[in-house]
Parts: sequence; structure tokens; C-alpha cells
Amino acid sequence: METRTLLDRWLRLGSRQVSTNGIELRVVDHGEGPAVVFCHGFPELGFSWRHQVFALAEAGFRTLTPDMRGYGGSSRPDRIEDYDIATLCADLVGVLDEAGIEDAIFVGHDWGASVVWQLAIRHPSRVRAVAGLSVPATPRASAPPLSILRSRLGDDFYMCWFQEPGVADAVLASDVRSTLLLDDVISARDWLDSDGSEQAAPAWSSEAELGYYIDTFTATGFTGGLNYYRNLDRNWELTAHLADSKIDQPSLFIAGSEDPVIRFTPTAKMTAVLSDLRGSLVLDGAGHWIQQERAAEVNAALIDFARGLH
Repeated sequence: METRTLLDRWLRLGSRQVSTNGIELRVVDHGEGPAVVFCHGFPELGFSWRHQVFALAEAGFRTLTPDMRGYGGSSRPDRIEDYDIATLCADLVGVLDEAGIEDAIFVGHDWGASVVWQLAIRHPSRVRAVAGLSVPATPRASAPPLSILRSRLGDDFYMCWFQEPGVADAVLASDVRSTLLLDDVISARDWLDSDGSEQAAPAWSSEAELGYYIDTFTATGFTGGLNYYRNLDRNWELTAHLADSKIDQPSLFIAGSEDPVIRFTPTAKMTAVLSDLRGSLVLDGAGHWIQQERAAEVNAALIDFARGLH
């Protein structure tokens, strides 16, 4: 399937605005069968799941793919507090309610993975199974996350740099192409020194697909997505009562061996949280944007996981 054709097919799917939890989410609903909900991360869109949406629909599943709160065609509330983990989970419950679906398989990448892991704990009856890409499920941190990140990785670590409202927002929005093309980002300096004006789209994307992201983030900015990071400590406080909770639903983890996230968020402790881990797949040589970079392998793993549920 040619990339440009895939973009055209995605655009032809259309979408609808789903009212949920006091906001609206733009949702692409495609296919018929057991439901699979795809949740993207930063800085991405529902479009990031284009390969999986078509593959899972063709395999006999109904896919629901939102632009998450703060992104794309969905609502972008102003308050930082409107992006905490409990609120994000409630958004997704509302997507199921609107579609008349009792439960679904939830698949998340990056921040989307953090959300679906938490959703499985907070709303277990709505999560039939859960798959996380890039960000593993981990036990509760021993202290507020930002204090740990600052002590281990410094104030220049990107999650720490993101904390001051308006600062990273302006830098990232000043050169959207550079922001979206940066890979293996760890420090603020990576963004401050970047120049992607002459950089080509990655091998797994066309210029047309990259243009779709650029046009969207040029219109919306990055503040909605950055507000997820600004709730890291708030989320830690909000989940204190869930500290010892397990995820008992069937689960799957997928990451790339070159993904910087698994260097500072190790996967070794996943089994302390995931009681029914069906697989942990690390794709050799793959980076962070794994569902796009290695779409065929991710599709195959997700379809096998979904079909194996009983």
C-alpha cells in the first residue's frame, strides 16, 4: 500500500465529534466487530494509528481512534489541571458510552500508553485487554516523578523543561517541522538547537503525511500535549490510593530497541503490575515511533493478541 494512498484513505474515512466528559473529541470510527480504541502520544494525532486502523478493521475489529484531549480536532481546554490522568481516562470511558460499547481493547503509544495502563486500573470493567507501546507499565514511584527525574537527569531533561507554561510551547511552535522531525530527544537543547527546514521526512513517512502533522500543529500549537507533562506530579498524588493495584486484564507491551524511553523507563518491573502479560516484544533497531516505523510487525502482534483473547 503506498503511503500517499494511505493518507487519502484516512482522509476519506471522515470523523465525528464525540461529546464526553465536558469536551469534544474528534473520533475516527472504522470497521465492525470487537472494539479496539487507539490512543496516541506526544506530539502525535489519531492519524498516527493509520496503519493499525486499516489492518485491524480488515482483521474483523471495530476501531475507534480519537485525537486525544488537547490535540488536533478535539477540545483544548486552557487549564493545566484539565489534563490530569483521571480526566483523560474519563474521556475514553465517554467514547465507549457514546458508541454504545461495554468494553474494548485499548492500545496506547507514549502518553497514550500511560493513559491506557491507568484506565485498566481505574475502569477495569471497560477494558477487555490493554496494549502499551513504548511506555511500560511500572509500579508507583517512591516520590513525586519530577523530583526523581531532576535528580537523575537534570533540569535540562525534556520533561523537566516542559514544566514552565509558555516556554517550551513557544520554542516548539516556532519551527513545527523541526519539532516533529526531531528523534531520540532527551534534553531541551535538542529542540533549542534544532533546524529541520532541510531535513527530509523519515523513511516511514511521506512528505504528504508529514505535512498533515505540520498543518495540524501549526493551527493548534503544542500546549495541549505539553499539559500532560505538567500533571506528572499531580497524577502521582491522584493515584496514591491505587499504589498497589494490578492490571489483571490480558496485556501486551511493544517497544523498539532504540527507543530512548525504555532507557529511562526500564521494562524489568512490568510483571509487578501486569498479572497477565501475554507478550513483551522489542523490535530490534526500531525507535520511538514504532507503530509507524514498523507497522507490519506491530499490526501482526496486535492482531495476534486481539484474536487470542477469550
